[in-house]
Amino acid sequence: MLVRQGRWSIRKVARYIGVHASTVSRWVKKTGSEERREIPTISSRPHHSPNAIDPKIVDRIVAIRKEHGRCAQVVHAQLEREGIHVHLNTVKRTLDRKGLLKKRSPYKRYHPHVDRPYVVHPGDLVELDSIHIMVGEKDRIYVITLIDLHSRWSYAKASTKLSGAITLRFVKEAEEHAGFRFHMLQSDHGPEFSSWFVRRIETDHRYSRIGKPNDNSHIERFNRTIQEEMQSQIIRYKTNIPRLNREIMKYLRYYNHERLHMGIGFKTPSEVLQRS
Repeated sequence: MLVRQGRWSIRKVARYIGVHASTVSRWVKKTGSEERREIPTISSRPHHSPNAIDPKIVDRIVAIRKEHGRCAQVVHAQLEREGIHVHLNTVKRTLDRKGLLKKRSPYKRYHPHVDRPYVVHPGDLVELDSIHIMVGEKDRIYVITLIDLHSRWSYAKASTKLSGAITLRFVKEAEEHAGFRFHMLQSDHGPEFSSWFVRRIETDHRYSRIGKPNDNSHIERFNRTIQEEMQSQIIRYKTNIPRLNREIMKYLRYYNHERLHMGIGFKTPSEVLQRS
């Protein structure tokens, strides 16, 4: 406006608004003959970097990734074997630009690391999980499970719904039946073990690593055992939750007081608790 309407010189406008005269000159050229027009901001990113890697190396990185589906570290090691020397970060950036790098979901909450305790006494570490059982095309029931790593004492209960509040009541009920205090709980990242649940339990809690079911190996094995040894009862009573829970309690009495466990020297969980 100052140049076109006010008839100011470019140098005078530059001194007035505090920018270089060449900047004002470029602005005037970009507006053309129009009185007002938005001047888009142009990126200062260079069109080509002198340090850019060879396009053939980029193609090789992409080819290895697509052929084997391996991570950036393995792709980098394969390139080294082929005599192609590039930095690991270069491989990661290349895969990222090509949309081939798996990134952490922004919707997953970050959980700080908590050290796994050394299990010496009952309740030192108790693992939690849930079993999903389909009862129809879309309907399902849930069996919340729990196991003490020291004694292998276990507890389970079926429910038509699954939430943090239901899991919280389950843990308190299990602790009453166990007769010993739970010092630390461990679970996966399921919605029933949300931050709401963690804030309200009266004990320490730690999450297993994402994609590492071996962290919860004891409860995963118990889930398989209860589904195999109660298969007929689950199929028969999966639509009758009160009756199914009575059958589960009957099975738990056998599991905790009669069933011998190889992992604890062919003893029962109740025998281990008695000696603790």
